Amino acid sequence: MGFLTMFFIFFEIQLLTNLPSLKRLTSNWVYLPLLLITSLLCGCAGKDIDETAGWSQSKLISEAKTAINDNDYPNCVKFYEKLEARYPFGPLAEQAQINSAYCNWKRNEQELALASINRFIQLHPGHPDIDYAYYLKGLITFNDNLGFLAKFSGQDLSERDPKASKDAYEAFKVLTLRYPDSKYTPDALDRMRYIVNALAESDVNAARYYYRRGAYVATINRSQTALKDYDRAPAIEEALYLMVKSYDALGLKDLSADTMRIFNTNFPNSEIFKTGKRQAVTAQPSKWWQFWNTTN
Repeated sequence: MGFLTMFFIFFEIQLLTNLPSLKRLTSNWVYLPLLLITSLLCGCAGKDIDETAGWSQSKLISEAKTAINDNDYPNCVKFYEKLEARYPFGPLAEQAQINSAYCNWKRNEQELALASINRFIQLHPGHPDIDYAYYLKGLITFNDNLGFLAKFSGQDLSERDPKASKDAYEAFKVLTLRYPDSKYTPDALDRMRYIVNALAESDVNAARYYYRRGAYVATINRSQTALKDYDRAPAIEEALYLMVKSYDALGLKDLSADTMRIFNTNFPNSEIFKTGKRQAVTAQPSKWWQFWNTTN
């Protein structure tokens, strides 16, 4: 509500509260225009002006492309949504759905981005860019799981809720299985390996927590989950180590010896029983922490 509207309302309140009687009110018909003006101003104040109302299709497309190239993601979303609403059929509408998802992702609106890309996948399963759609779906959940401050705090996927990681993994898995020749597949495979390692690390983090608190059965159970689901991940070295230590603490010597044999077979050069730390693993390439421009 604008200043002028507020002024008129205040003026009327003062006027009406100072009238001595209803008779005085009915006799002051001269104030009727003020009431009408105020009503009109209040009505207009609640309406948003649509700057795209008179734009042609080509104008909308041009402005949308400019917005996405300039990283103006709020306007990018707005223009592509207008384009889809006004021209709901054909290639333009389909591309608008993908680009809306991308721009929502870039402006950290993950739920809106997922809604857009899921709708696109459901409506256009045979689209030429369906491989990119699955790749983008994976990116949305992958980066959502990392969180905005993760790259500054040093936090990784293993320290966060694994649900988003699993969702990202499934999207990348569909891409790699259905479209092995896609240009997005190599990066998706790298990300899948990273996610598997992170999920294994998450289970081992939990097992380590239980072990430090003397909850040895819980330590064994969580370590076994990591072994069953992510048997080739680097974190398995520590999972086996924690199992051996927990079996020893429980006095289960046979199970401890069996687990130790498995450990020695898979990690013959490990010094974790001497140092308490597992073998150093080569750091993940920095590209996973970059927010790439992945538009088609």
